[in-house]
Amino acid sequence: MAEWVNAEVQEVKNWTDALFSLRVRAPIDPFIAGQFAKLALEIDGERVQRAYSYVNAPQDPLLEFYLVTVPEGKLSPRLQALRPGDQLMVTKEASGFFVLDEIPDCQTLWMLATGTAIGPYLSILQQGDGLERFENIVLVHAARFAADLSFLPLMQQLQQRYQGKLRIETVVSREQIAGSLHGRVPQLIESGELERSVGLSMDAESSHIMLCGNPQMVRDTQQLLKDSRDMRKHFKRKPGHMSSEHYW
Repeated sequence: MAEWVNAEVQEVKNWTDALFSLRVRAPIDPFIAGQFAKLALEIDGERVQRAYSYVNAPQDPLLEFYLVTVPEGKLSPRLQALRPGDQLMVTKEASGFFVLDEIPDCQTLWMLATGTAIGPYLSILQQGDGLERFENIVLVHAARFAADLSFLPLMQQLQQRYQGKLRIETVVSREQIAGSLHGRVPQLIESGELERSVGLSMDAESSHIMLCGNPQMVRDTQQLLKDSRDMRKHFKRKPGHMSSEHYW
């Protein structure tokens, strides 16, 4: 059984009408960058809970979660309505294996995310431990609209911090925006457009692909890379080229 602790809201930052960050303080156990926790509220006598990745580095005192509001959802609209000083519950212990220790050595590590699933990558990159074994890191954030690229300024700061090791790419599917690729991630891989834009190739010899976000994107990308690039899912006992995190 999960052990729950009380968290106190420090800030609710609304990026758009539907996207927000929840920053809280809570006496949690140490976690590993890339892991997730569960957040919960008591609603009508029932504990309603959902899993969300940590965006912050493990050493940060403020815990940050990046959420999308589901208008008819039971939990997310209430989380967005919280104010500093309000309480919610968080699992004391984090979960998940979407962490660098589970990723094999490779030349180029690709971090592909849609929507709020950018979170675990930001935690890993802000912490910065264990990245020296990769020559290149590519962080790709895909969203519907440019306004949904909430963490682009942080991505740009991280790019400067890593001085040439980290390349960032944004993808927007519902509008054409200068500086972002247009379309869906699987199609941009299939056409070679993503690799051309980044200047690195995605292949079984040199690359490992981390996938996080929309299940359809994850499935389609895995299938494409399996069929066209001879890549397979990574397991501890059977090393491969693709690792994914599923939340729903």
